[in-house]
Amino acid sequence: MTIAPRALVLDFGGVISRTMFETHAETERALNLAPGTLTWRGPFDPSTDAPWQQMQAGQISERDYWLRRAAEVGALVGERWTSMAELVRRARGNAPRIVIRPEALAAIERCAAAGIKLGILSNELDLFYGADFRAKLPFLARFDTIVDATYSNLLKPDPMAYATCADALGVSATECVFVDDQPRNVKGARDAGMHAVQFDVRNPQASFSEALTPFRLSISETPHA
Repeated sequence: MTIAPRALVLDFGGVISRTMFETHAETERALNLAPGTLTWRGPFDPSTDAPWQQMQAGQISERDYWLRRAAEVGALVGERWTSMAELVRRARGNAPRIVIRPEALAAIERCAAAGIKLGILSNELDLFYGADFRAKLPFLARFDTIVDATYSNLLKPDPMAYATCADALGVSATECVFVDDQPRNVKGARDAGMHAVQFDVRNPQASFSEALTPFRLSISETPHA
């Protein structure tokens, strides 16, 4: 028997917000760096990004990857940055809405209107963005729960991370559609019993369309943040 989904669970970075790779121009402007200074492209061009390849191979963690990039960018502005939060806050802190995917907002609004429960399951939401970041994004009030490993220390793909989110939503794992851009987290969700969608940062429209299909919903007109 097929179980009808009741909840949409989203990763934040990469799924709801655009990746740092997509916003190099905005970062350069915010930090007064010359255009074209930031050349690493992650999933958009792995050949430019050896550390990204190492991360995908499981040789370093995602946190290790971003710690390295934060240190590099900090050095470019003559500062010593020891956390990803420093990079994110300096690059995005003043105008966080411009990095939110319009496709994400459309999907969130459609689900909220249809009575679908909404959750965020993130490994480092406040760790990277800072707790004050949330207050600048009114659409987050649409979410029934935000499970952040900054506080829980339950990092995806730990099965308990997915179970904790499902419990907070009041549904079973099998009633959740989970969306993430990291393959290891998608596999973890499937192993935990969730229907999981591999988010393609190169084609967010198609990825959100796939995520909404189990709910028999489609992307609507793009709302404002």
